[in-house]
Amino acid sequence: MADRAARVIAPTMLALFAVVGAVMGHRSLPVGLVLAASVTAIAAATAWRGLVEWRLAVPLLVAAAGLVAIGHGNSANLVWMGFCVAAGWVALVSTLPATLTVGGVLGLTLVSEWAQQTEEPGWAAWITGTAFTLVACIFARRLRETVRQLEAAQHQLAERSRAEERTRIAGEMHDVIGHALTVSLLHISGARLALDEDPDEARRALAEAERLSRSSLEEVRATVGLMRTDAPGERAPLPVATDIGRLVDSFRSAGTEVDLTVTGDLEELGPTRGLAAYRIVQEALTNAVKHAPGERVTVAVTVESGTATVAVRNGGDVDASAPLGNGLLGMRDRAEGVGGRLRAGAEQRGWLVEAVLPS
Repeated sequence: MADRAARVIAPTMLALFAVVGAVMGHRSLPVGLVLAASVTAIAAATAWRGLVEWRLAVPLLVAAAGLVAIGHGNSANLVWMGFCVAAGWVALVSTLPATLTVGGVLGLTLVSEWAQQTEEPGWAAWITGTAFTLVACIFARRLRETVRQLEAAQHQLAERSRAEERTRIAGEMHDVIGHALTVSLLHISGARLALDEDPDEARRALAEAERLSRSSLEEVRATVGLMRTDAPGERAPLPVATDIGRLVDSFRSAGTEVDLTVTGDLEELGPTRGLAAYRIVQEALTNAVKHAPGERVTVAVTVESGTATVAVRNGGDVDASAPLGNGLLGMRDRAEGVGGRLRAGAEQRGWLVEAVLPS
């Protein structure tokens, strides 16, 4: 926008001051107008082609020579305002070397005029005005470039934040939906098996699957920001470490043998680390049920001096060469997101997931 403005305003002002200078000058008016027309033509052609850098510097210096021919020896002639215009034009659209070269030539020209007519009082003002315009426009160009860089950086930061938020939500959705589907399928399978022999047990299993599905739906809404419950002003909170007991109970009710040991106060973890601990246990239990169905699982959560250690072990045969899935990568990201670490791998018999979440 500023470059386009410079290409429109600057040549117009050069033409205006050249014509005014021709009228005010000591030369005959026809000669002055011919020189002014030449300056105007050079400025218009330069602006039309959108020249910058050295390709702009050369025609501007030629136009400045025409201004000198119009106002030579007369510091009271407004034609010297064209020097300020030329200095500002090159400074707004060119880099420092070309700008300083044009500014230096213009300044030396004015100094030369002053040396030839020392009795003229206005040369110092033109030198000062040209220098001031040059410096001001250099700073204006630098400021404009800084603003552009800041806008680009802000745009990149916003894009990165959106990408990180999408990744975070995808991780939450993966954990919530994976747990809900796994445990619900266990209940539905149990209900199918008990449908003929024990209808009451089948109904209980289906009711538990329905309850878990509703609970998981609330977590999904909370994850994506639609966290309002039926009561106005209330919000469905995300789970924390103290909810691990209820999480384990949901797997137990679906027929999985899970032993839970808690040492220390889970409330010390707070909401952020508590959510990370909950999701790690949730994903580890879901993987255990999926890959080692029927095997006993042990969950141990220890909080000591503010540092939490979460260990989930399950039995069964494990393929140690299998690649890490999204679940394990998500658990590792959660642990590292709160400054902790996570290791997962095969033991002598079974699989261990262990996370350390420091205070």
